[in-house]
Amino acid sequence: MIARDGYPYLALGGGAIAASWLLGWFWPAIGCVFLTLFVGYFFRDPEREIPGDPAAIVSPADGRVLRVEPLDSTIPGSPQVISIFLSVFDVHVNRSPIAGRIKAFSHHPGRFLAAWKHEASTVNEQTHVTVQGERSEVVFKQIAGLIARRIVFTKSVGDQVGKGERVGMIKFGSKTDLLLPPGASPTVQPGDRVYGGASVVARWV
Repeated sequence: MIARDGYPYLALGGGAIAASWLLGWFWPAIGCVFLTLFVGYFFRDPEREIPGDPAAIVSPADGRVLRVEPLDSTIPGSPQVISIFLSVFDVHVNRSPIAGRIKAFSHHPGRFLAAWKHEASTVNEQTHVTVQGERSEVVFKQIAGLIARRIVFTKSVGDQVGKGERVGMIKFGSKTDLLLPPGASPTVQPGDRVYGGASVVARWV
């Protein structure tokens, strides 16, 4: 399955292949074929088995966990933040970590530092999404990276979402931050691989 956002890129790639072939540009045509295949691979959108455990909070993205720590260690009860880095080889579809209602959404213009850098969480272009669940609200951030310059969020404030439901994507390398309120405990650590909608990254306690 290919994410809808990938169709224009695939069409562009197909046009480039056809034009190169008609002009007799054999090697450029071969290059366009490989590039188009990679674009199709990048925009893949596999189905995921969503955990049924009501206490489970799932990953909003595929990737590697960079950090699990208090957002501000100087403030008692500061939210725990789980940062997940998405390379260009990861699935880039984002999913809701919990079931609930989209309570708030905001877009913040910014820089385009490499997403694995700690400061990218605060200075890069990003969106903030708040999902109000039965127990509490959870915030996650879609953060643009060095290559990614396009953040897509497909829901609106007031929409109901299921746990693990698709809510958008970030194109070509990026990061997501998941902010956990008191009452939620992380179950992952730096270096872990996680999969959007399928991996349990925290639990309500």
